[in-house]
Amino acid sequence: MAAKGTSREIRLAARPVGFPKGSDFELAETPIPSPGDGEVLVRNVYMSVDPYMRSRMAERKSYAPSFKVGDPMTGGAVGQVVESRSDALAVGDWVNSMNGWREYYVADGGSLMKIDPALAPVSKALGVLGLTGFTAYVGLLDLGQPKEGETVFVSAAAGAVGSVVGQLAKLRGCRVVGSAGSPEKVAHLREIGYDEGFDYKRESPADALDRLCPDGIDVYFENVGGDHLEAALPRMRTFGRIVVCGLIAQYNDTELQPGPSLVPLLTSRVTIRGFIVSDHFDRLADFLRDMSGWYREGKVTDEETVVDGIENAPAAFMGLLRGENRGKMLVKVGPDEPVAA
Repeated sequence: MAAKGTSREIRLAARPVGFPKGSDFELAETPIPSPGDGEVLVRNVYMSVDPYMRSRMAERKSYAPSFKVGDPMTGGAVGQVVESRSDALAVGDWVNSMNGWREYYVADGGSLMKIDPALAPVSKALGVLGLTGFTAYVGLLDLGQPKEGETVFVSAAAGAVGSVVGQLAKLRGCRVVGSAGSPEKVAHLREIGYDEGFDYKRESPADALDRLCPDGIDVYFENVGGDHLEAALPRMRTFGRIVVCGLIAQYNDTELQPGPSLVPLLTSRVTIRGFIVSDHFDRLADFLRDMSGWYREGKVTDEETVVDGIENAPAAFMGLLRGENRGKMLVKVGPDEPVAA
């Protein structure tokens, strides 16, 4: 039976200037679409909220195309097939897609990634077992290449990617230090295995790294930029590695800020490497095998901050930019009761 009714979606109403505000987003309704031959209708249940979406709201060249004003936004989502005209997927199957920020969507059945029905909760397919975990896995293990006994510093360590990075570094036998935005988040870092943590709102990164990394840093996993990068650069050890995953402190800047000196990169022969996780999908099978095993064995955990209702997605996004989340920021778009096959 074809689904009836309307689907709500979040559209970009205006390009944000500086920090986003509520009027930059629009909640709109559209008829629930009907699938054609080879297609499925999916009801989203969880959608991912990620910092990189801020750069896509600006009209500038980047690794991903800018959102268009007036169009629905997109992002990672987990949903369930409610109607199928595809041999690839059946009603009741759970799927992962980039069709978030809406309640329902139609897609070619062969274009969606099916989720193992044994995964519980399915939201983990957006976190530790999804692009978040994959970003941490590739960024740290392939690019950072931590070695036993080395010191790894992670900024935004209580966030979705940072919390996984720290745990993977501990699995490699490293000493791990992280920054976070509150005493509660710093305490959480120690709960998940970080050796040390500091509250960057109460102590400058430079002072904290002098105190916690007196012998220097071997690997810096960069999620913030700004004063964190400026503090880390002169404290990198010889042949240290900096992995640039994100620069959330700079996403809302309206003009270019003065940058740190890059002289330490030369004197210490430091490697600094930016990366986009989509360049590394050849490692996806290895990631799923390794991370699933670590997750089942309890060696890696993750935390979620879940906001209920698609109408609250813009507020969740702005809360993410303010650092109000612990772990993965998600929006619960619809009910998670299973659809009858």
